[in-house]
Amino acid sequence: MTRGCRCAPQPHTRQTRVASHACNKLDALDWLKDIKSPDIYPAFDMVEVRFKNGRKDFFRCTPDMDLEAGDIVAVEASPGHDIGIVSLTDQVVKLQMKSKKANPESNDLRKVYRKAKVSDVEKWVAAVKQEDETMYRSREMASRLRLDMKISDVEYQGDRTKAIFYYTADERVDFRELIKVLAEAFSVRIEMRQIGMRQEASRLGGIGSCGRELCCATWLTSFRSVSTNAARTQQLSLNPQKLAGQCSKLKCCINYENDCYLDYQKALPDNANELFTKKGRAFLQKTDVLRGLLGYSYADSPGSIVMLAAERVKEIKEANIRNIRPDDLIDEQHAGDQNSDSRDKRPFEMENNLEDSLTRFDQPGKKSRKKKKKRPGKNLNKS
Repeated sequence: MTRGCRCAPQPHTRQTRVASHACNKLDALDWLKDIKSPDIYPAFDMVEVRFKNGRKDFFRCTPDMDLEAGDIVAVEASPGHDIGIVSLTDQVVKLQMKSKKANPESNDLRKVYRKAKVSDVEKWVAAVKQEDETMYRSREMASRLRLDMKISDVEYQGDRTKAIFYYTADERVDFRELIKVLAEAFSVRIEMRQIGMRQEASRLGGIGSCGRELCCATWLTSFRSVSTNAARTQQLSLNPQKLAGQCSKLKCCINYENDCYLDYQKALPDNANELFTKKGRAFLQKTDVLRGLLGYSYADSPGSIVMLAAERVKEIKEANIRNIRPDDLIDEQHAGDQNSDSRDKRPFEMENNLEDSLTRFDQPGKKSRKKKKKRPGKNLNKS
């Protein structure tokens, strides 16, 4: 599943139904699949190959390979070769490389050796099955060496000559002794890569507080910095237990609606924390950004909040600058709007709502009439 497969590839069968087209970052939609490119455009000689979790790379292939999405291929690695699954081919790869800012003419691009043979697939499947056991053993070794680090994932190369250990740590860790111990225990070349908390959550996956899979594990590929200013803009409670995700960092979904709130906030007046009227000084208590309303209360009655439109607040603010104090926060022109807002906020009445009534299906005034059985001898003709 970490490679985006429904099941483990079988060496002696076709791999057409191995790749799972589901909600994961490894899958890609080839929207040019049914569109035949003109003859004047030669076939693009680059393919996109996916590996474990969200790792993808571009490789150069020869025209005689005729690769399709889902094919298992052996690609160039350092050292040896690696095994991956083709995710995109032909012209759509050119657009993907443009979005990833990869140069197709670069000499640093590696090559596709061949389609994976039976021996390649067998060795690859055996290496993948050892990853979990290797991760647990490496954690024990790091604990014995008293290293302040957490090994969160292990990825074996397809030919099982190299293993990449992904770890998280708060500070810099001297893992030179650990590399020697791991190399002796597993007899492979060791490579250590440090990742952040968000990358760890995206590799491990999980269920968020919304009840769905983590965005970083399904579709989110880039991590934008999330600050508490975005939470303040959306008037969210600054509670770390509610704002933090599985990675113990601020949730990425806080940024989703932040731009919308910033656009609506531009229509609100600035420096409107205090308003002066003949009744007294009013203080800003709350703001409804999406509806464009600001709530004020007088100093002598802080419990009663009056919701004002942004235009009305600007009028009072401009009047205060000219040393003019209106009679009240709400004038006669805006009184109707205020009454409509108050009507919207009335508690829901259950007078005419029979949804929760046990007798809502009964028809009042109509009694059920049962047919009386005719008794023999009672139906006599009257003379």
